[in-house]
Amino acid sequence: MEPGVYKTTKKDGSTYYRGNITYNGKHISIGSFSSEAECANAYDEAWVILKDKKLSILNCQSKIKNLSFDKCVTLINLRDNHIYIKTPIYLQKNYFLYYLDKSTALKFDNDDLFYYSSHKIQNRGNHMFVSDYGMQYNILGRYGIKPYSIKGKDYIFANGDDTDYRYSNIIVVNKYHGVYKETKKGKTVYAAKIHLNGDFIVGRYNDEATAAIAYNKAVDLCRSRGMTKSFPVNYITEYSPREYADVYTEIKISSHLYKFFRNKNFRDA
Repeated sequence: MEPGVYKTTKKDGSTYYRGNITYNGKHISIGSFSSEAECANAYDEAWVILKDKKLSILNCQSKIKNLSFDKCVTLINLRDNHIYIKTPIYLQKNYFLYYLDKSTALKFDNDDLFYYSSHKIQNRGNHMFVSDYGMQYNILGRYGIKPYSIKGKDYIFANGDDTDYRYSNIIVVNKYHGVYKETKKGKTVYAAKIHLNGDFIVGRYNDEATAAIAYNKAVDLCRSRGMTKSFPVNYITEYSPREYADVYTEIKISSHLYKFFRNKNFRDA
């Protein structure tokens, strides 16, 4: 066997080859390969990356043919920053870059380094998520942004860079579903809306959490009247269960919503 190449067998009995290098006393896997030659070439490429500082993340693919791009990022970060991270992260001075591919790097605060060093980001149709305990979690959830939120409407990137996920760059505009901030004559209120046959104004309230509860109450009314449409429901963090129940009981919602259901011809929308 070539140096760093190990022959092994899959459950179905087929043979493949695993590559490993030892750098500064640390054993590092460089991947699995279908042939001994591919694995040996990848082993040699790993050492080229670790020894040649002229090879960067941007130009490494011109010389590296067998190692995956993710592994190239990992090795370049190890070479430059002396820290091994198994996900494709490159450390900067006050933040880090997470490479989705060679042309797309997301910026994160160092506070998130521990999390993303052990959770791989997957990207499907611009839906970026990590898998954790068998579940998929949208990376926006770490900022309190709900899955149904719309960029530019419910949240914005302060500097206009939608690859910059540093906390100072994420501004949550609408925290709750069906709740919209309005400013009239210098006064801010929160409108709760629900979509039936068009948008219904449930009411306008002085704070965001109360408007979110009003929206939930409108959803409950719709369900109690037999509407089968699937409505997202807000999870309110500002109130204890007892406080939530008190607000829910006392809050008033638009009489137009009740009139809507008195029309026997209403249908789900």
